[in-house]
Amino acid sequence: MKNKSLIVLVTSLASGLALSLAATSMAVAQSATTLIVGADTTFPPFETETNGQVTGFDIDMISAIAKAENMTLTLKTLPFDGIIPSLQAGSIDAAVAGITIKKSRMQNVDFSDAYYKSGLSVLVKKDSEIKSFDDLKGHVVATKKATSSVDYLTGHGIEQDYIKQFQSIDAAYQALETGGADAVIFDNPVNVNFKAAHDDVQTVGPLLTGEYYGIAVSKQKPELVKQINDGLAKIKQTGEYQKLFEKYFGGDTSGVVNDVQKPDAVAISG
Repeated sequence: MKNKSLIVLVTSLASGLALSLAATSMAVAQSATTLIVGADTTFPPFETETNGQVTGFDIDMISAIAKAENMTLTLKTLPFDGIIPSLQAGSIDAAVAGITIKKSRMQNVDFSDAYYKSGLSVLVKKDSEIKSFDDLKGHVVATKKATSSVDYLTGHGIEQDYIKQFQSIDAAYQALETGGADAVIFDNPVNVNFKAAHDDVQTVGPLLTGEYYGIAVSKQKPELVKQINDGLAKIKQTGEYQKLFEKYFGGDTSGVVNDVQKPDAVAISG
């Protein structure tokens, strides 16, 4: 009788343990397939929001990567300067926002392989006396807060009093249009996108930098970097990545990254 009771007890414990392990495995599996991505929606054509709908190059790309890796994507919109703190706090897993891969940022977050080659350019009104970066001293320059544009300006002799930083690049463009700024320095594809819709502005001078965008990833989830890199490689193979340049840049492929560019190899100072 005692032996029979013991067998029943052991069997019950084993079943309970098995159920507990199964539940734990399911929970881990579920969390592993959910990707919470932060996005700053003031960076067209990479991210923008219209009537509550978030669209753009980065959004389509991360959606395709998530699908390729069997992950469920959840988007959270937030200001650009809140992205890295949110990654550090663990409230998001990754972020897309045309984020330049920088050595200083790599101290706080990890990056995927580079997916876009960009650079900074100078945007002015067509009747402006400014013809290149060298003409900017003594003029008010607008840009977006906490971006590599600010680092470039301060690192190349433009005094803080002449730099207007805005929460969104749209506000910087508005300052240029209304006379509140004499120029805008920002990522060239975004400047070109604005210029295409406004015939009173132009870019002047050569690109000021060569920099790469990467998907920022929380350091708390190192395994996620490999998954995202695998997904990026897959959408390059299928041609989905290349099609995004047709959709968002009219076929301009100057930003295409065909080979694998690791963050350590392309990170800029600042």
